[in-house]
Amino acid sequence: MGLWDHMKPAARTPAPSAVEQFPGKLAIAWDDGVRTEIAFRDLRLGCPCAGCVEEWSGRRTLDPASVPDDVHPTSVEPVGNYALSIVWSDGHSTGIYAWATLRALAQPSLAT
Repeated sequence: MGLWDHMKPAARTPAPSAVEQFPGKLAIAWDDGVRTEIAFRDLRLGCPCAGCVEEWSGRRTLDPASVPDDVHPTSVEPVGNYALSIVWSDGHSTGIYAWATLRALAQPSLAT
């Protein structure tokens, strides 16, 4: 047996099949049949950018008290085939949310 015979295939990360905005939340339908929803404020608090997370330690530096309860996206744009770029009503615009990050932040709702 060769080396390749002992390697396990990498698990495929689910990809989004639809992204929709609803009042107060972002909904994503995934190609594995799962549908997730993320409240806008939770999504903003989960921003993965270097301004919100300390790069070396991974410690979250964003103060939740600084994020308004009614924060919402003013723009949501795809970044290649791997992420969304979101501009927020509080002026924040540097977060790029990879699909894996969005899946981890989201709560499953109904299967599609």
